[in-house]
Amino acid sequence: MSAADEILDIVDENDQVIGQAPRGEVYARGMRHRAVFVLVRDGEGRIFVHRRTATKLVFPSLYDMFVGGVVGAGESYDGAALREAEEELGVSGLPRPVPLFKFLYDDGGGRSWWSAVYEVRCEVAVDPQVEEVAWYGFLSEEELSRRLGEWAWVPDGVAAWERLRAR
Repeated sequence: MSAADEILDIVDENDQVIGQAPRGEVYARGMRHRAVFVLVRDGEGRIFVHRRTATKLVFPSLYDMFVGGVVGAGESYDGAALREAEEELGVSGLPRPVPLFKFLYDDGGGRSWWSAVYEVRCEVAVDPQVEEVAWYGFLSEEELSRRLGEWAWVPDGVAAWERLRAR
């Protein structure tokens, strides 16, 4: 099964499930769905930053300060956060990511998803999926702030980062 065939829950403005559809259709029709964002810190408190591969369906080749992805049909935000973090980092046995907040991302151009933001500490060596991650590094918050003005970032990640910084 390809990523485009994965079934997602469609949700309303109150994050209530109103249907289901394949990911490819969800993206093509701009249907509201669910996603998780996990801020990963290493043992020194640095943040995992990566550049997405050129083959990603959404935001190819852009940088992101979160790992994560869509929540599958019937999956909980908490379950998706742990699954996505372990998959993207190429690790197992991570502690359960800590939920921080939820917000409705809407780019005003047909892309909208409920976004649950988490944080987790990863103190083991990472081995990111080559299908998902073209480059990665652990950056201090100062270095990340400097790179925000230099690199092309995923807009939903920037929206989540700005909300996190404002807390």
